[in-house]
Amino acid sequence: MLNIGCHLSASKGYLNMGQTALSIGANTFQYFSRNPRGGNAKAFDADDAAALVALAGEHGFAPVLTHAPYTLNPCAASEATLDFAHRALSEDLARLEAFPGALYNLHPGCHVGQGVEVGIKKIAESLDAAMFPGMGTTVLLETMAGKGSEVGGRFEELREIIDRVRLSDRVGVCLDTCHVYDAGYDIAGDLDGVLTEFDRIVGLNRLRAIHLNDSKNPLGSRKDRHERLGFGSIGLPALSRIVNHPALRHLPFFLETPNELDGYRQEIALMREQYEK
Repeated sequence: MLNIGCHLSASKGYLNMGQTALSIGANTFQYFSRNPRGGNAKAFDADDAAALVALAGEHGFAPVLTHAPYTLNPCAASEATLDFAHRALSEDLARLEAFPGALYNLHPGCHVGQGVEVGIKKIAESLDAAMFPGMGTTVLLETMAGKGSEVGGRFEELREIIDRVRLSDRVGVCLDTCHVYDAGYDIAGDLDGVLTEFDRIVGLNRLRAIHLNDSKNPLGSRKDRHERLGFGSIGLPALSRIVNHPALRHLPFFLETPNELDGYRQEIALMREQYEK
């Protein structure tokens, strides 16, 4: 079975997101842990969380993906920005213990002129400050497009972060198809080659989720602009190969395309049609 969902609003709570996912043919979903532009998280509702866990178990959901806010920059130069990153990471990882086998995705961050090596060091230190022994959540570093001073546009940078984190067994990767394509990895023309390179540098065992997005831009553009599936430069045939690839087809896929719910419903149905039984 293809495990696929989309990004949903958390404004009405956990159970509501699960019910919405079911209504559009999804068997998982992604949501922001708090406002994507930062700020405090809503008060945690343990009963609502338990209701989602029960619903997900009843309907055979794949793991749900919690996305950190965009403003969370664990390698920032500003102390105030770093303090927010440390606080948000700690709070998010603590509450995710209510969800067995949870996945937590974050953009590695922007070094803002400090240099990639300093950025990598700070990201690892931020994760070390928030992660704790015995935690059940796996933290996923997202592959980035490489725009500006982003860290994570190259597989080697993700590997360096993982190697520096003390609890590295709880760290994996979320591969964003738009991002890697914009970063110069030709998943449309040479998917096997890209996956071979990823396996050599990071290890396919670290790959735990896929953001399935088309791209508005050409290969290597370093722009990061998502497009609806089949309407961008990656194209539907390549996206079909991705969901069907033997090394990837068991993973959960999350849509972040520019859509409303009905558009997501159509894309989920489209990719289920593409998925080879």
